[in-house]
Amino acid sequence: MNIQIREIKNDYDEICAVKSFLYDQIMKEYGIGPTPEFHYDIEGLEEYYISPKRNNFYVAFCGGKIVATAAIRFYDKDYELFRGVYSKEDTASIWRLMVDKDYRRHGLARKMVNEMEEFAKKEGYKRIYLHTHRYLEAAPAFWDSLGYEITIQEDDYDETNHMVKNLV
Repeated sequence: MNIQIREIKNDYDEICAVKSFLYDQIMKEYGIGPTPEFHYDIEGLEEYYISPKRNNFYVAFCGGKIVATAAIRFYDKDYELFRGVYSKEDTASIWRLMVDKDYRRHGLARKMVNEMEEFAKKEGYKRIYLHTHRYLEAAPAFWDSLGYEITIQEDDYDETNHMVKNLV
């Protein structure tokens, strides 16, 4: 399997292909279509990932086909739980790690995370925040295996695990 990972280009056709891949994956994993409340960053890929210097969006290709995505950006959530804990200056956050089902279990997600972690270190971030959901069967063990620690485990409808990894 010849997989190439690279940063997304600021190219209309590539951006459209990435959006299509993401919405397809979201439909397959979560059973929902585009929802502005949750997918505003997908519609604004340029604004959220391409234009800001300390943000990035990665795409994995097998041949010309998109098989995975992963994004990293400065922490910009406003969770009351973390006010005063994380800031956009010292904390990056992971978004949109999606791997096509046919390409899972080959270390691709791990490679994507490594790319993001190296980028975060280069940009001077001290830690990376993410949240995932316990109902995603492999997710908690995957993130744990990469050194991400649960900081808060919510009993909300999404079974949210908030996780962090210190980079320094």
